[in-house]
Amino acid sequence: MQPSQIIHKQTVTTHRLSDTTLLLLIGGGVALFHVLTNGQYGFHRDELDILMNAQQLDWGFVAYPPITPFLARLGLTLFGPSLIGLRALAALAQGIVVVLTGLMARDFGGGRWAQVVAALAVAISPVALTTGMLIQYMSFDYLWWVLLAFCTVRLLNRDDPRWWLGIGAAIGLGMMTKYTMLFLVAGLVVGVLITSSRRYLRSPWLWAGTAVALLIFLPNLIWQIQHHFISLDFLRAIHARDLEWGRADNYLPEQLYMTTNPFTLPLWVAGLIFCFFAPAGKRFRPVAWMFVTTFVLLLVSQGRSYYLAPAYPMLLAAGSAWLESWLHSLSRRLARPLEIGVAALLLVGGIVGILVVKPIIPINSALWNVFGQISDLKTEMVGWPDLAQQVAAIYHNLPAEEQAKTAILAGNYGEAGALDLYGPEYGLPPVISGANSLWARGYGDPPPETVIVVGFEGAYASHLFASCQPQGRVRNQYGVKNEETNFHSMLYVCQQPRRPWPELWADMQWFQ
Repeated sequence: MQPSQIIHKQTVTTHRLSDTTLLLLIGGGVALFHVLTNGQYGFHRDELDILMNAQQLDWGFVAYPPITPFLARLGLTLFGPSLIGLRALAALAQGIVVVLTGLMARDFGGGRWAQVVAALAVAISPVALTTGMLIQYMSFDYLWWVLLAFCTVRLLNRDDPRWWLGIGAAIGLGMMTKYTMLFLVAGLVVGVLITSSRRYLRSPWLWAGTAVALLIFLPNLIWQIQHHFISLDFLRAIHARDLEWGRADNYLPEQLYMTTNPFTLPLWVAGLIFCFFAPAGKRFRPVAWMFVTTFVLLLVSQGRSYYLAPAYPMLLAAGSAWLESWLHSLSRRLARPLEIGVAALLLVGGIVGILVVKPIIPINSALWNVFGQISDLKTEMVGWPDLAQQVAAIYHNLPAEEQAKTAILAGNYGEAGALDLYGPEYGLPPVISGANSLWARGYGDPPPETVIVVGFEGAYASHLFASCQPQGRVRNQYGVKNEETNFHSMLYVCQQPRRPWPELWADMQWFQ
């Protein structure tokens, strides 16, 4: 070999990206993709609720723990009410999820190909595409579930009990984000107790990790005690509503096309089989029990299907590692077309998922009419500034002396959040509502004499006030039909409460 050839070979080797660097680039690319595609339409109703509570931080809220409003407050401080800026935190969370999943594939024994496949398979999940787009509790709940899975896989692979500290931190952060973390914790407990991982019960690191989880969660636990565990009342009410509306009816079929991308079905099934039955996967059997236990608990308790979505990345990582190992057992002539086929499936699945979920299709276009009907995700991002403008027009038509004694009464947290966010631009008065945490903030002092009622059926508005005058219906500039335009869409100016405000307010608490 000539010296020039040796130098060239060394240069090529030196400049080859490490597997970790490649995963970081993929994760960064996924986060950047979300940032670049998150700026259309408007905020979703769930985001508006988060942003409203971000303005009044506390150690807990009726509907969720405090981390997501805290992160939203950080986003408001850095970026103001910017769609792209506020959603950047959710995009970053999903980028980290992608990296952690690739690293899990490595711990399962996967090489570069398996790590990339696992990372991309997670990135194109419909729920993952959604959580990378919206600043809501699911965005960060997804991250903590995957972090817990990553620490667990790392613990099992390296047999280093210090990873219990990471597990404890993930549990604590998860409980400070969304209480469904308890389902995955139950799965972890079962996985430890019925496998050889029982040996860790004697490790001080496990109990140190437990202490870390409790320490992180303690502020919200104290808040719950102080508020008589109101979130349990909320969760019971919401669960009963979901059952009445049939929102848990499709738990099983939606595991195939919502919680994961249907094009990745063979991967996570293979991952589950690998962890349960493959000799090489024996030490990862607690992971399989984590998933199965969580799956069964959510099924039996009739939870919504997407609650399980963040449990799938660990299976996708295991399945990718197994698939790579199987492909290596084949001749290159057979393996190469299969590798290309996997890449094609991920590409097609990704394109379909993006069209269904991401806010990139022009409103009321032909594609909008196709993909906008699949779920209400897109339609619920449209029309909120229009609502604020309509309410402002009603408010400014009132006599000046009446405006000073007027409040806006909103029926749901989306309307309240929109008027809280956009109202100051139009000089609107404070928003009051009986929804979730808003009820505890009261109706103002002195009580309003006039209220602009948004989001109520006429009969209920008349039940509360002796005088209610309709002022038009909610509409948006695009003519998009959504909850605000299809239901309780009439706007009213109401006066003369039928009972004193303290009595009226006592009966106006509701959960959404």
